[in-house]
Amino acid sequence: MQQSYAPYSGFRVGAALCTSTGEVISGTNVENASFPMSVCAEHVAVSRAVSMGFRDFTEIAIATEADRPTPPCGGCRQVLNEFSPEIVICTYTRDGRGARWTLRELLPEVFVLDTVGGKI
Repeated sequence: MQQSYAPYSGFRVGAALCTSTGEVISGTNVENASFPMSVCAEHVAVSRAVSMGFRDFTEIAIATEADRPTPPCGGCRQVLNEFSPEIVICTYTRDGRGARWTLRELLPEVFVLDTVGGKI
């Protein structure tokens, strides 16, 4: 979270993604003046891991400076589902309080390619 770039919202997020081989890949949110170009910490961590050759993840820990545990946004849930539908998601507040969910609990109905007949 220390390397987060959040000059617009001030909402700093850090993510640590655990691979099935025990590697931990980190990511932070990166905001942009063109808001749609901003990237969430979870998405950064997944992108970094995939670029390093990892495709299977067991857990992601997310830290924010919020007062309550903050689960990933819908887009990040979908990105996580692409690689690890059974991933465990743990979130932590600035004072260390946490919450734990499975991705299925947060995203019970996922979009998959079969939804559109396997063609996009």
